[in-house]
Amino acid sequence: METFFGKDFIDGPFVLFSTQHLIAIFGIILVGTLIILIQRRAAPQQRLRVRWVMAILLVVNESLWHIWNFSIGEWSIQTMLPLHLCSVLVWLCAYMLVTKNRTIYEFAYLIGIAGALQAVLTPDLGQYAFPHFRYFQVFLSHGLIIISALYMTLVEGYRLTWGSVKRVAIYGNIYFLFVFVLNFIIGSNYLFIAHKPETASLLDVLPPWPYYLVIIELLAAFFILLFYSPFAIKDKFKK
Repeated sequence: METFFGKDFIDGPFVLFSTQHLIAIFGIILVGTLIILIQRRAAPQQRLRVRWVMAILLVVNESLWHIWNFSIGEWSIQTMLPLHLCSVLVWLCAYMLVTKNRTIYEFAYLIGIAGALQAVLTPDLGQYAFPHFRYFQVFLSHGLIIISALYMTLVEGYRLTWGSVKRVAIYGNIYFLFVFVLNFIIGSNYLFIAHKPETASLLDVLPPWPYYLVIIELLAAFFILLFYSPFAIKDKFKK
């Protein structure tokens, strides 16, 4: 149990694109594909049960993450408030799965998939490799964000409009400004907009602060339009 939940993990560090990393990636792809293929032919009540299961997994997994950080003395308002993109989307996706909220779906699909995909491909795990709790927590939370957004699209038939793009862009930037001010007040670095993370990340290839914030904005716009493009193309052919 100490190996699974302990603060000091001696079987690491986690190695990018190692066997255990590739197994996690292909596991997410396999599980997501099976869920979607099976549920496309399922009755509404069965789909509701599956959505509840995914929602509960998201909530329990994220709650255990907070409990673990508190138990090892790492919980603080500067690092553990649910304000990072995927941290807030864990809770929002759980709510979306239960209530079928369409506004949350727009955010989950247009920015959640890209953010969670980046975390799956380049996870910030440090020393916590398989079979530590942190290894499972990262891939389960981010994998379920991706699967949840695709599930609502391919199983429940949700879709995006140009209005979705505008809402995500406007409210996303309002949230960005809110977190920017909060970082200044409490000395945090949520969304990594106060400075680059201390550990290695994709932000290291970008210019220094504050110039990389402009590139992040441009990348966000690019991915929002990229993920919306299949819906736009389909609408164009319909017309």
